[in-house]
Amino acid sequence: MTATAPDAAAQTAPTTPNPAAPNPAGPNPAGPNTAAPQTAAPFLPGDARPDAPELAARGSFAVGVRTVTLVNPGQPDLARAPQGGPVPRADRRLTVEVWYPTASGAKETVTYTDTLTSGKAFTFDGRAARDAKPLSGQAFPLVIVSHGYTGSRVLMSYLTEHLASRGYVVAAIDHTDSTHDNRGPFNSTLVNRAPDINFTLDQIARLGAPGSGSPLSGVVNASRAAVLGYSMGGYGALNAAGAGYAPKVAALLPGGTLTPRQTGAFTPDPRIRAAVAFAPWGGPSAARGLGVPTGEYGFWDARGLEGLKVPTLFVVGDHDDVSGFEEGVKPLFENAVNADRYLLVYQNARHNIAPNPAPSLPGLSFADHEHYADPVWDSARLNNLNQHFVTAFLNLTLKGDAGAAAYLNVPTPIAANATGQNAWKGFAPRTMLGLELYHLRPR
Repeated sequence: MTATAPDAAAQTAPTTPNPAAPNPAGPNPAGPNTAAPQTAAPFLPGDARPDAPELAARGSFAVGVRTVTLVNPGQPDLARAPQGGPVPRADRRLTVEVWYPTASGAKETVTYTDTLTSGKAFTFDGRAARDAKPLSGQAFPLVIVSHGYTGSRVLMSYLTEHLASRGYVVAAIDHTDSTHDNRGPFNSTLVNRAPDINFTLDQIARLGAPGSGSPLSGVVNASRAAVLGYSMGGYGALNAAGAGYAPKVAALLPGGTLTPRQTGAFTPDPRIRAAVAFAPWGGPSAARGLGVPTGEYGFWDARGLEGLKVPTLFVVGDHDDVSGFEEGVKPLFENAVNADRYLLVYQNARHNIAPNPAPSLPGLSFADHEHYADPVWDSARLNNLNQHFVTAFLNLTLKGDAGAAAYLNVPTPIAANATGQNAWKGFAPRTMLGLELYHLRPR
């Protein structure tokens, strides 16, 4: 089977206004304002806007970041498989960016390098200390992050940095054959997503174990891990967390390469305690676009979705034109009946709800910009909202913070109706419009 699936990226999110703060642009009732004009500070991906919800604020930990290279031996090499021939095996190389708490006082300035879909490389700044020494004396829950097709390990740096500042170790994968600068056949992405996630979990757990000799030694509590994915990353994260693919779908891939991930063929890693799926690809409408036989819920069937048993947060725009909503992500949420699950909906948003804002580059083409941006929502606003809700969800599910449930179990599921006592926790007045949040408990 050969298929092509688009995968885009990005939006924006809010911060909480301070009514006591002076208005630098307004009149001074005491007389003319003679103070020197202020110079605007740079606004980087992940910075909180004045209208951002409470948990979008940066956490108490300084953030370090380092790059590790992992090699998974003897994996199916669909990028080089001959048409109709046997699938060769090869070592699969993964570059992984790891963010983690570090000692306060570290200079949190870093430059990341990425590539546009057009192939042009670019750099952008972040708030982390490159190769800083991890904070000792505490092991932090682990979050594995999987990007879209195509994407990169720094596509969601606003969220990875944020979670590290909140007390998590975050490992984001560059999936071979699926990045902006290494786009291979779509079959390779279909087969390798969940195995890449599982392998990275194993390896970061190994590096983070006490006495490993790695700089991450003693810092990682891999027994409490979450998988977080966007688009094709969501497809892989749901499978890694337990949602087996329908057998008729697995039969479509050459050499039985997807069969090990079909319903009944595997047991999910018990260290995975939660999943976050941004606009996960593979639901009914997305799978129909391939023009091949699928399960009743796209790449899944009812039994496959029943295999998802860990708490799961689905995030989607109700106008998603890649993964779909009414016949895409929503049925996955509704039919994962054994999971305690949430569905966060951005009204009028399309697919690009998860990435950093589009880079500010001279002459940026529409195609490169559109890979990140939503036509309705501001990317920075979406970023802040994602930070808020993902932090609440992971604090509840990985850290056992019962107080975090109040940010998720909202008094009314449609925020337009949330006023007075029905206001959502963590939001300033008039900042909730356009949001919906639903909760279904396991049967």
